[in-house]
Amino acid sequence: MSGRRHFLRELGLMAGAFSSDSLFSQLHAAELSSAERSVKHLSPLEIAANEDYWSIIQQAYTTSPNLINLNNGGVSPSPRVVQEAVERYNRLTNEGPSYFMWEILDQGREPLREKLAQLAGADKEEIAINRNCTESLNTIIFGLDLKAGDEVIGCKLDYPNHMNAWKQRALRDKIVYRQLSFDFPIENDEEIVAAYEKAITPKTKVIHVTHVINWVGQIMPVRKICDMAHRRGLEVVCDGAHSFALLDFKIPDLDCDYFATSLHKFLSAPIGSGMMWIRKSNIPKIWPLLGNGAPDAPNIRKFETLGTRSFPIEQGIGEAINFQLAIGNKRKEERVRFLKNYWAEQVVGIPRVKLKTSLKSAYSCGICGVNIEGIPSRELEKILFSRYKIHTVGIEYENVNAVRVTPHVYTRLPELDKLVTAIREIAAAGK
Repeated sequence: MSGRRHFLRELGLMAGAFSSDSLFSQLHAAELSSAERSVKHLSPLEIAANEDYWSIIQQAYTTSPNLINLNNGGVSPSPRVVQEAVERYNRLTNEGPSYFMWEILDQGREPLREKLAQLAGADKEEIAINRNCTESLNTIIFGLDLKAGDEVIGCKLDYPNHMNAWKQRALRDKIVYRQLSFDFPIENDEEIVAAYEKAITPKTKVIHVTHVINWVGQIMPVRKICDMAHRRGLEVVCDGAHSFALLDFKIPDLDCDYFATSLHKFLSAPIGSGMMWIRKSNIPKIWPLLGNGAPDAPNIRKFETLGTRSFPIEQGIGEAINFQLAIGNKRKEERVRFLKNYWAEQVVGIPRVKLKTSLKSAYSCGICGVNIEGIPSRELEKILFSRYKIHTVGIEYENVNAVRVTPHVYTRLPELDKLVTAIREIAAAGK
């Protein structure tokens, strides 16, 4: 081991993401510490509007000046420190893949598991590291021991990959998959909880709920749904793809039984990184999606039998956590909500423009849907990009007809001013 450490030190690659000499410490710690001192007397809500503070955060990103990216609900860019970590350890890997991957970088997963657990407020023995929320939720959905006739309640505005997983179980295993329909925004938790409760029958076993609806950004009352479900003896699967590292919460606070997220969204971790949380008592009964030698073991690591994987990405996740902690969860939530409200409040009242998302903090944060009467949303998406170089995503699905706009901490106010101008001009012109 001492020889290995000496060898790596000579390469200048000994420091991991959680060492005192991490890339974050080298690139950002000093400037963010200075920015922290300038605002430490302010509340997160006050800091949300402090452009001097956020300009330091913005400079850590390398986003293109040739377009305005407002589709962070799909995938977010990583700050420079995360990119450099992946590149650094990818170069190292390629100097001797089988040695550096399995003998060196593979040792970084346990410290990463511990840091993710701290960020999630969870036990590290409940955290599995994988590639995205779809992989996590497919593991849970196909791993649950359900039999023909057992019922699952979901929503028609859950994420398509997860709905399709339940539909496949219905086709193959003859479970019954029931889906609720909501017309968001809804500013009444009890209305939402009551809809799930009304759908329960004696055969219901599981409720699947999305923490933040990806189409329009509605924050769902997960804890209240879980409380109701548990009183009825049901389990709850929670999709946290658009909530983790954005909303200020700890997973156990939700009291769900299963939780999954993509780390390449609001954590700004490398693209293709995800996390799964399973309540410890449930781990033995969930079958791994990919075969493992001890499929009924109580060890969360049985879900990480993925074969060859990207160890450089795991180092990048660690640096993304460092960046997240330097900002703070609550500050980040308030800033992204501030950015959403900054543009959305300006377009309220423009003729033909309608928001599809609540502006109340209890029901939304960063994602907001908007449409212009007479213009299909996918056409509006194209107009925004072709005329104004604003990248969004147009959604025409179920009862949603809206362009989804999602800023992030690197988004600048002049970019949102341009969005407001674009919406006003398009609405006035009719197309």
